[in-house]
Amino acid sequence: MSAEHLALAEKFQAGYGRPCTGIWAAPGRVNLIGEHTDYNGGFVLPFALPQVSQVAAAAREDRMVHVRSLLNSETAEFSLDGLAPGVVEGWAAYAAGMLWSLEQAGHMLPGFDLLIDSTVPIGAGLSSSAALECSVGLAATELAGVVLPAAELARLAQHAENDFVGMPCGIMDQMASVAAEAEHALLLDTRSMSTEQVPFTLVEDGLALLVIDSLAEHRLVDGEYAARRAQCEAGARMLRVASLRELNDDGVTPEDLPARLSDEVTLRRVRHVLTENARVLAAREALRTGAYAQLGEILTASHASQRDDFEITVPETDTLVETLLSAPPSVEVQPALGARQVGGGFGGCVIALIHADSFDGLLAAVQDNARRHGFTEPTGFLAHPSAGARRLA
Repeated sequence: MSAEHLALAEKFQAGYGRPCTGIWAAPGRVNLIGEHTDYNGGFVLPFALPQVSQVAAAAREDRMVHVRSLLNSETAEFSLDGLAPGVVEGWAAYAAGMLWSLEQAGHMLPGFDLLIDSTVPIGAGLSSSAALECSVGLAATELAGVVLPAAELARLAQHAENDFVGMPCGIMDQMASVAAEAEHALLLDTRSMSTEQVPFTLVEDGLALLVIDSLAEHRLVDGEYAARRAQCEAGARMLRVASLRELNDDGVTPEDLPARLSDEVTLRRVRHVLTENARVLAAREALRTGAYAQLGEILTASHASQRDDFEITVPETDTLVETLLSAPPSVEVQPALGARQVGGGFGGCVIALIHADSFDGLLAAVQDNARRHGFTEPTGFLAHPSAGARRLA
């Protein structure tokens, strides 16, 4: 057991007066490309982060669940009997919702003592909620002797977030958290649920993926995310297709849309999904062939589509992208090859494909630019494709 895991186990012992049975982890994710395509039956290309949600856990003999968080020193207690949406709120709802979803699927669970910690930035669009759900789900199923395929665990975690927490997300976040592999991006067809592990190694080419947290306020449950999903569903009805993914299958082009959609807002929402699906497949080919300049262009085109057609960017993230792309080239700093906002939108993170030795200079440039605009100074790190959910100890 590593020193970090030993420390978590000791805190469990101190808090609950008994040892934990094990420690489980599930990572956050960065979606390289494919924004708001997952709930439209489309393609996404995420990868897992080294940052994880960890849960030290032990089963109880009763049906009570005690949850403690090291992130906020708060606790929650509830019974699995009578557990329903609305009974548990706040951060603990993600853990409760995962257990509720497992029981809704027919898996009888014991009670649990849970101690949660996380290194996934919260509210940054890196799927801290999915990481929490999947780590709790993995711990609970193993302790209850339930064996689930990764896709089923992801589906139940999505069910928890949709129907217990009330966030109408697609399944990308949960699938990335449970099914990603190190040194790969995960191409997921959200309609068929088929996956492909796409090699994603930048170091040997002197490149890196920079993740910058804008620290802009990031709220999705407040209605805008749900509104975009409803607009996409309305577009599908107008076009008489089961999902907007069918437009790609049928060879529909952006130029075809004005003749088929009279509402301008709906047209722009549909156009984003149509073109974003195409960008995901183009990005896969760019990774396969090492065409990184092309990959950069794809990322930047995605940001423009999110900004203009889907209208989910904010001034902080728009400014970040502009600064990354326009940083004056020098011996120490080269502009990013491409950049875009990631996550559900309305704040959160920006990713940029950069020359690895430009990390310090680009981060300094965006921080200086944020100060000049009166924005919160962003933070940043280099992301490395890592493994999905697993038992740590």
